[in-house]
Amino acid sequence: MNPIELSFEFFPPKTQEGVEKLRATREQLLPLRPKFVSVTFGAGGSTQQGTLDTVIEMSKGGLEAAPHLSCIGSSKDDLRRILTEYRSHGIRHIVALRGDLPSGMGSVGELRYASELVSFIRAEFGDWFHIEVAAYPEYHPQSRTPRHDLENFARKVKAGADSAITQYFFNADAYFQFVDDARKLGVDVPIVPGIMPITNYSQLMRFSEMCGAEVPRWIARRLESFGDDRESIRAFGIDVVTGLCQRLVDAGVPGLHFYTLNAAASTKTICERLGL
Repeated sequence: MNPIELSFEFFPPKTQEGVEKLRATREQLLPLRPKFVSVTFGAGGSTQQGTLDTVIEMSKGGLEAAPHLSCIGSSKDDLRRILTEYRSHGIRHIVALRGDLPSGMGSVGELRYASELVSFIRAEFGDWFHIEVAAYPEYHPQSRTPRHDLENFARKVKAGADSAITQYFFNADAYFQFVDDARKLGVDVPIVPGIMPITNYSQLMRFSEMCGAEVPRWIARRLESFGDDRESIRAFGIDVVTGLCQRLVDAGVPGLHFYTLNAAASTKTICERLGL
């Protein structure tokens, strides 16, 4: 059996303390030999320089680093400039997203959808970049219908995406059903499940509300019952997420992509428990 490929998501730190914490996190996760790490950006690309700096540092540390790139609020010239800079640094992996329009920003930009961004990258840079796109097993919160969301995902892949990373979820059946439905639409690229370690109840509920991920009631109630007992929340979270990951691994998923929130402990423990 092939070993499961791991990947980790980080965000660009805004303070020197954050920089040091991320370096420590990277060193703790390096022994897990991730296939790549991805680095997010702020709304409207507001941390694009921080994203570039973090990607370059990760690359120098021996990791394949994939910056997130959003088309919302950017012109084609902006995107071409950013991508050219990534190419000049030898970056060959991109996570192509539509992104969210930050409040107060008037212009949507020249490209409105992730599928258009994927087409643009392919037209401008050929096969230089390995392109990841997002997938939503429980459907994008702004999608009109599940079918519309699936068709939109298929468009992104047909525009030239190489693989996909899903939004996090806690219901494995939602992922399996989504993959089955995507395959019926001719999508044949790897669809890697996104995994969110549970370390903070209020933060998890806030994130899930924003991104449309469902936290099953039994998980929410148990987390709520722990109150401020952070150690119990973390221990329960590790049990729940390890169980989810084991079911995914047993089903033969192509990889696991962890949303680390720039912390190593829970992700590392889950991977060790899985024998990864």
